[in-house]
This record gives sequence, structure tokens and C-alpha cells, in this order.
Amino acid sequence: MSMTKNNEQQMILPEPTIRRLPWYLSYVRMLDNLHVEYVSSTQISKELNVQSSQIAKDLSFLNIRGKTRIGYEVRSLLMELENFLGFNRKHDAVVIGTGSLGTALMQDRGLENYGLNIVAGFDVRSEVIGKHLGGLPVLDINEMPSWMSEHHASIAILTVPVERAQETADLAIASGVTALWNFTPYRIKAPEDVVIANTSIYAHLAIIYNRMHKSNSENRQD
Repeated sequence: MSMTKNNEQQMILPEPTIRRLPWYLSYVRMLDNLHVEYVSSTQISKELNVQSSQIAKDLSFLNIRGKTRIGYEVRSLLMELENFLGFNRKHDAVVIGTGSLGTALMQDRGLENYGLNIVAGFDVRSEVIGKHLGGLPVLDINEMPSWMSEHHASIAILTVPVERAQETADLAIASGVTALWNFTPYRIKAPEDVVIANTSIYAHLAIIYNRMHKSNSENRQD
């Protein structure tokens, strides 16, 4: 089965597999830049600390299989992963909330390497509306519905205060976005056909602190 056909069927992979695929892509990109032609799952396993059997299983979901005693062709694997993940296609996005985090995302041109094309920011603060961040315009949030009717960005990146998260999400959805990348700690409610990805910095900090505390406690006991 070709990758194009897989995409047409909207293959839904297990979330842990989806999370690992970008790791594989980053590694094979590096190999491709070094003009390496083939790589085995054992080599990928050593570099990424993922079991080789798991790598083979993950790639088999995409109908990608290596050759015996040779492994995977790097360039082919690179193209298949980029195609499946959508990183080789442009996805227009807007940032809602242009504080420190929103500004950093608007100025991060590296996101374009993964298909994310941020085209504008929206805010409620008069002191930033009308300015440019990273070469991109910051517009009044009230202009979003009319602006979206012309520009049709499909993704809204939410970096607003938590108390504004749901109403901002509602406005973005009403304006036509079909996916929300939520950086707030609020669990947004949305229609089933709207994709939501929650990236909670605070949740990751909680994990770090908890594991640090556990490690320090074990060391004191020793």
C-alpha cells in the first residue's frame, strides 16, 4: 500500500507511535545530510533508546519495511515519514495571545521545516495591535472572523491566559479553524471534528519536579 493511499484513508495510529515518528524523522534527516544511504533499526535503536522491535513495528504501520541485512533506505524513509506526518505540506496557522510564548513561536522560523506556517498573531492589547513580531502582523482579536474569511488558516495556537482559553477557542472555531494547539493548562471543549493538541508546560514541569524529588529522596535513603 502506498503512502498516498494511507493518507487518503486517514490512517489513525496509536498516539505513542505518532509521538515517536518525529524522532525517527529527525535522525534520518541527519543521516541524509551526512549522505548515509542505509540505516538499520538496531542503529536507530542505539541512537534513540527505543527498542528495535518497536521501531520496526512503528514503521510497519506505514507499510515501511527494511531489507534483510541492509536496513532502511534513508532517503526513502525520510520521504515516507515527512509525507505521512504532513511535514512536507504547508499548514497556515495563527497565534492567539502574543505574550512572551506567543512571540517566541511567531519568531521561530524553524517551525516551517515541519510544515507549520504562522501567518499572523491576534491579541486584545492595544499596545501590541498593529505591530509586527517576527515579520508577522499582530491584529485585533475582534478582526479574526473577517480576517479568517479571506486567509483561511486551519490551525490556531492558543497562548492566552487560562481564563480566556475557552472563549478564545470558541472564537477561533467559529472563525473556521479546524485544529487547536493549546498551550494553556485549561482543558478546552470543542466539537468532535476539531482536533485539539494540548501542550502543557506546567504538566511537564510537574513531571520533572516529581521525578527529581523521587530521585533525591532515593539518594538520601542510600
